[in-house]
Amino acid sequence: MEIYWGKPISLVVSPEGDVKNFSTIEQVHYWLRKKWPVADTAQDHAIECIEAAMDCLGSVGDARSAFLGAAGTAGFVPFEPAARALLAA
Repeated sequence: MEIYWGKPISLVVSPEGDVKNFSTIEQVHYWLRKKWPVADTAQDHAIECIEAAMDCLGSVGDARSAFLGAAGTAGFVPFEPAARALLAA
C-alpha cells in the first residue's frame, strides 16, 4: 500500500545546486535512513514520524513537517525555481 505524500518536496541537496524531488514517503524514508548527511535528533524524529505515518499511526502532515525540519538541520534548502530564474536573469 502506498501512502499519499502530497505535493512533492524539492530540496537543494548539494553545494553544487543539485535538486532532489521527494514525491513518495518511501523515498523520504530511504533518504533519511541511507543517504542523510548528518545523524542528529531531527533525523531521528523525522524517521519516527515517517514510520508512524507509514504504519497509519501518525499523520502525513506531521511526517512532512519533521522531514522539513531534518532537511534544515542537514543544510538542505527548499528549491524555488522562480527565485533561481530571477537570479539567473
